[in-house]
Amino acid sequence: MLIARIDSAPTSNLNYLGYKQSATLTDAAFKYRDGKLYMAKSKAPLDIRWSRELPSTPSTVTLSKDAAGRYFVSCLCDFEPASQPMSSKMVGIDVGLRDLFITDTGKKYDNPRHSAKYAAKLALLQRRLSKKAQGSKNRAKARLKVARIHAKIADCRSDRLHWLSRKLINENQVVCAESLAVKNMIRNPKLSKAIADASWGEFMRQLEYKGEWAGRSVVRIDRFFPSSKRCHCCGYIYKALPQGAEHWHCPECGTDHDRDVNAAINIRAVGLTVLACGESVNPEPLNAA
Repeated sequence: MLIARIDSAPTSNLNYLGYKQSATLTDAAFKYRDGKLYMAKSKAPLDIRWSRELPSTPSTVTLSKDAAGRYFVSCLCDFEPASQPMSSKMVGIDVGLRDLFITDTGKKYDNPRHSAKYAAKLALLQRRLSKKAQGSKNRAKARLKVARIHAKIADCRSDRLHWLSRKLINENQVVCAESLAVKNMIRNPKLSKAIADASWGEFMRQLEYKGEWAGRSVVRIDRFFPSSKRCHCCGYIYKALPQGAEHWHCPECGTDHDRDVNAAINIRAVGLTVLACGESVNPEPLNAA
């Protein structure tokens, strides 16, 4: 599915409904010729800013308008993904809120916190919106400004996630990560906004389908494996580790650990074991030991 933006759409038209509108057309209602898209009964092609070249002639086309008043066209095409050359690199990642994720080599990718970046401006526009009369043109204009901020946040988040997921897939043959119950974690009232902004679920979804396209392996280990509390050197599990602690000292072998890096190393080791054995990893035998 390829999505492109239509530049010729009228930007002054206000979307009073405030939600996404779309229409899907079959091949009888459009023509794709010489890289241009023509609608039925229209001699001029749509002025489209293509995100990429179409791999084949589209079978269906969906025209949509989002809540921010932007027009898009989505083309459904036949696509054969090409596997990438084999790589000798393998990585384990531990997702978080302070950093979006940390690799087993200690490299940290910061979490931009897009919602927090635009929070003040969004709050101001929402207050102005609440004071506008219902059904007025001023309210429609104010609603459009709020929708554009939300669209800006979503676009920035999506762009960041796509860039990072593509980087991981391109560089590594195997990517190991945890299976997180995001729907359960997001119920925490103190962390729900930060977890939603990090979009762990969407990040893992992108890794999995891009890995499948490129012939890479994305391994998700058991969510109950104590990756942060287990010493990757000796296997000791430090059950008393506080939730917010960034570093801890192993009383068994004396190793000082960065909590996130230690977790990523354990995730990589367990993920490779899962990939080799084809079995889920249960932490109970480790605790019993």
